[in-house]
Amino acid sequence: MKQVNPIKTRFLMLLGSTVLLISAALLISSKKMTKENASKLDLTVETIATGLTMPWATAFLPNGDMLVTERVGKLRLIKDGKLDPIEITGLPKILYRGQGGLLDVVLHPDYAKNGWIYLSYSSPKADGEEGPDNGSNTALMRAKLKGHALTDVQVVFKALPNVRSSPHYGGRIVFDNKGYLFLSLGERGEKDNAQQLSKDQGKIVRLHEDGKIPTDNPFVNTPGAKPEIWSYGHRNPQGMVMNTSTGVLWEHEHGPQGGDELNIVEKGKNYGWPLITFGIDYDNSIISKDTARVGLEQPVLYWKPSIAPCGMDFITSDKYKGWKGDLLVGSLKFNYLQHLVVKGNKVLSREIILEKIGRVRDIRQGPDGYIYVVLEDSGKIVRVIPKS
Repeated sequence: MKQVNPIKTRFLMLLGSTVLLISAALLISSKKMTKENASKLDLTVETIATGLTMPWATAFLPNGDMLVTERVGKLRLIKDGKLDPIEITGLPKILYRGQGGLLDVVLHPDYAKNGWIYLSYSSPKADGEEGPDNGSNTALMRAKLKGHALTDVQVVFKALPNVRSSPHYGGRIVFDNKGYLFLSLGERGEKDNAQQLSKDQGKIVRLHEDGKIPTDNPFVNTPGAKPEIWSYGHRNPQGMVMNTSTGVLWEHEHGPQGGDELNIVEKGKNYGWPLITFGIDYDNSIISKDTARVGLEQPVLYWKPSIAPCGMDFITSDKYKGWKGDLLVGSLKFNYLQHLVVKGNKVLSREIILEKIGRVRDIRQGPDGYIYVVLEDSGKIVRVIPKS
């Protein structure tokens, strides 16, 4: 029989106890850190405007007015806390069907000088375009506002091909700090096309402000690829925002049943849909057995069950104590916001806030430093105020 060394045995026991103590200490420290970082603020919600029909996004004009898109195909103004009864004219033809309609609205970073307003929408077939007559896809336009009319209207980009089905338009618009414009595009319910570089479906595209293609885009010299593509393998990105303190582009997208994702978007990267996913299809069938593959990006985090994320923004003001630099994400499915504690490119913790607020379509930090939330079901815009 092999002899047991009592000194060695005692050493191993002491070593094991030390490891357990260190692990316990780290666990306690981790829990303490999470609790402190995700401490809830006492918040109240103040209604700013009512009477909207399926509002989708909002933008703040320098004079204090707010532009609001209604997915039914109308652009509205909020003046002095009231919905202006006069609609803004001059919009191009918009196909309001399924998940399509008038979507995002963003001001040019130098709006005070050039007056450009950017809008995304579902665009039906135009003369000379390929695809079914009754198909559509996401388009991007810019225009200037004069009174209650859009002038100098320019369609600067149209995703192709047109698709007959009506889900997954994406549609978020983001400017970076270098003058480039990013537009998120859903895969229009045709999941395999998210992997096809010859189609705009399931992509994030990068453009100059006038719609021209930057020469340093990743697939400019790839035969058969759309030169506007910046990243691919996306499903339905309905939240996108630039972290201005780091210059990093964040995006979230709807998964099927489970598998909503929060991603950091990088040049030329493949985000995996539908080759990898944390969700299953709506009929409970398996889309992919894999949640990871070599060469495909992993999300910063994923939601399971799905929350149906829509809209998000980083908090850069000092209005919310301890939350500066954190991220707010809206939920269409569960009618709440999530507060994500962010450090660098990682999410340290998350918490649910403002439960039962309504179906969140958009979240924007206003010029006054407060968070504004667009609620689809009630047709309201509300402002989130800390009580203390």
